[in-house]
Amino acid sequence: MGKVSMGVAVVGSAAVCAAAALIMRHRMRISNRCVTAADILKELEEKCATPTAKLRQISDAMSVEMHAGLASEGGSKLKMLISYVDNLPTGEEQGVFYALDLGGTNFRVLRVQLTGKSAIECQEFAEVSIPPQLMVGTAQALFDYIALELAKFVADESEKFQLLAGRQRELGFTFSFPVMQLSIDSGTLIRWTKGFSIQEMVGKDVVAELAASMKRQGVNMRVSALVNDTVGTLAGGRYGNKDVNIAVILGTGSNAAYVERAQAIPKWHGPHPKSGEMVINMEWGNFRSSHLPITEYDTALDAESLYPGEQIFEKMISGMYLGDVLRRVLLRMAEEANLFGETVPPKLKTQFILRTPEMSAMHHDKSPDLNVVGSKLKDILDISETNLSTRKIVVEVCNVMATRGARLAAAGILGILKKTGRDSLRDGEIPQTAIAMDGGLYEHYTEYRHCVENTLYELLGDEVGKHVKLVLSNDGSGIGAALLAASHSQYI
Repeated sequence: MGKVSMGVAVVGSAAVCAAAALIMRHRMRISNRCVTAADILKELEEKCATPTAKLRQISDAMSVEMHAGLASEGGSKLKMLISYVDNLPTGEEQGVFYALDLGGTNFRVLRVQLTGKSAIECQEFAEVSIPPQLMVGTAQALFDYIALELAKFVADESEKFQLLAGRQRELGFTFSFPVMQLSIDSGTLIRWTKGFSIQEMVGKDVVAELAASMKRQGVNMRVSALVNDTVGTLAGGRYGNKDVNIAVILGTGSNAAYVERAQAIPKWHGPHPKSGEMVINMEWGNFRSSHLPITEYDTALDAESLYPGEQIFEKMISGMYLGDVLRRVLLRMAEEANLFGETVPPKLKTQFILRTPEMSAMHHDKSPDLNVVGSKLKDILDISETNLSTRKIVVEVCNVMATRGARLAAAGILGILKKTGRDSLRDGEIPQTAIAMDGGLYEHYTEYRHCVENTLYELLGDEVGKHVKLVLSNDGSGIGAALLAASHSQYI
């Protein structure tokens, strides 16, 4: 019995030792994975670095490209499109006006009642999702769908909205894609962005297409202003704040617009407007510079996009792409460092499966065990078990990509301030400048927003920084379009 007991004890001891060894090896593998992933993370941090000196080079390049784009058509990667908006809303506009805001996977219709005293008495809106097949289908199918939803919205107009007697309803059309504006109420599509690809529409007048669809759907309404979303945001911001001279969209896509002196637009060949100013739609998403910190992840994303080689700046800073760049980094970590185990999660190979809202949720996770990160990885990528060190690496990658995007956006804003002379003394004083900001990325991704604000202040310095304010303009592009419809009414 003693020998049997001793044998059992020896076997039991050996089993315990073997189990302990397995646990140690497992822990070592986890540790080694994290070290290797940490190496990839360190490399990413170096390649995405945006020191102040580099940001100043980028802002200088932005300013140079702005000059070139204003000098001649095709003279720059920046289109610097003339908007034909030479008078922003004054606050004296009256009546009910509509807006249609098409700029991403959703579109909005809204109406406002203006009092004529710089006030919006009431407003209503509806948001409609665009079926994915319509984004790559035909022009008629897309615009007929939009016109049908607009008809439903008009039919629900309540008594608190009073259309002035004898007047036709008027609409401001926010179309946030590159357009060659021909007048305040016409413009031809240059190219699609943000996942749209309807090639038959390129080169056609978008207002004419919408008007034809409205007629087919029985909507009696005139499109009195065609505006880009940033131009609309600028108009909406100026309505309530006379210091607003710049607007920036940071959402699904990204763009900027600003008020330029008419004399500073060499390619403008018509008579100068009475105001002496013109709103310029920059289309800054297409900005490119050798100073941009482009990585292999950006290059791969661009190559697989609908329009390779275009919208490089937008692909580095906007909500459409941040989540997918994150996915590409995590995929490399999974393939080369076994970040999520011996097998690469299949869903991690799916383009755009990881969206920026999920990236934001993980980045903002403050729980001790990073439970939000764990649940997002499980729900979206079917990665059921992740340890804390793995989750921390995911958060760090989120931070690197969001920080790079936000700091680049701030550098772009500085470029506009430089071009317009608002980054220094003017006539012995520093002008007050308000920048109307819109877009879900800026509004909802708190870490991103704070980084934009802090970086811009860092670049401007204390003396100038306190005179420049970023102002959130909720639904600025939609309301701005309605206001521009009012200020360009056929009845004025």
